[in-house]
Amino acid sequence: MIIARRQLRSANLTYDISGCMLCQWRSFSTSYRRLDEKKPAKSSPPPASAPASAIPKNSTPPTAPESPLQDAPRAYGKAHSKFDPKPLNRPIGLPKPPQAGENTGIDSRTWKQRRDDFVNYDKHLERRKQLTHQVASPYFREWDNMRFHKGKSFLAPPGLFKGDRSLYFPNLHGQTLIKDKKSRDTTPVFEDKITVVSMFSTAWGENQAATFASEKSNPELHELVKASHGRAQMVQINVEPNFLKAMIIKLFMPNLRNKIAPQNWGRYFLIRKGLTEEMRDAIGMLNSKVGYIYLLDEQCKIRWAGSGISEGGEKDGLVKSVRRLIEDARAKNKPAAIPSAKTGATTLTQPKKAIA
Repeated sequence: MIIARRQLRSANLTYDISGCMLCQWRSFSTSYRRLDEKKPAKSSPPPASAPASAIPKNSTPPTAPESPLQDAPRAYGKAHSKFDPKPLNRPIGLPKPPQAGENTGIDSRTWKQRRDDFVNYDKHLERRKQLTHQVASPYFREWDNMRFHKGKSFLAPPGLFKGDRSLYFPNLHGQTLIKDKKSRDTTPVFEDKITVVSMFSTAWGENQAATFASEKSNPELHELVKASHGRAQMVQINVEPNFLKAMIIKLFMPNLRNKIAPQNWGRYFLIRKGLTEEMRDAIGMLNSKVGYIYLLDEQCKIRWAGSGISEGGEKDGLVKSVRRLIEDARAKNKPAAIPSAKTGATTLTQPKKAIA
């Protein structure tokens, strides 16, 4: 008789093989849930919606009007086979007021700051994006876009933009026709003046801007500026980022001085640096080969703008807008009438000057 060391098990006994299968699955799988892995948080229930009775039946959410510059051809992005410029239906410009000393293009960092930026990987990524954007921009794209209405990016608005909703023109820094060869900011020239700015980068663009603001094409505008007694002025900005072309313009500055009156030498700027691609898009300067016109008020806000060659009644619209701003400026400086308490007669009082 053989005595078994282990107790005999019945044939109906079932084994729990779930643990063994789990071990086999772990050995087979390349990854499995870690012990310290947190379980996904339960999503909170959505907030209760407002009752149907509280929502008006015919209410539609307000939508912002489509910008006319949204589909305008640019130096980058997709190529266009057809484009028709649209009138500006909203203000253009920058949200912050300009200040002298901004956008000079001069690197004022110390050697320690330059070293820290050189070893900063995030700075390298930003610079890589800028270089990629420059390389991806086709060289002849802007010349190719000139076939659409001779490069006109937008049509001038029918009237002035509202002062409280208008945006600002950026501060630019460059050399003027004054013989001291010092670089100056545009903001001190614009402040407290109604300014018609002609902005261009090529002779083609300068001729286009001249169709709006030259004395030959628009003599009524120049007569209005002269009759404003210093309240209005004309400013020309020549943007030339290329170093060699800028040197050629500087060589021919004596010829420019012969064409422009000496009192206007400080109102001709040659800008080389500081005008970024973001600023160009903000003010609507989408093609550097095209001329642009901007009407600024006393706070450097863009109240009216035009591009390309003047068409239709755009010149008359510019004259009416300048006249309107001059009348508003005169109304602000007009002496106020205060009735006398005893006699009832009105006395004129001059506006008080600001105390420094």
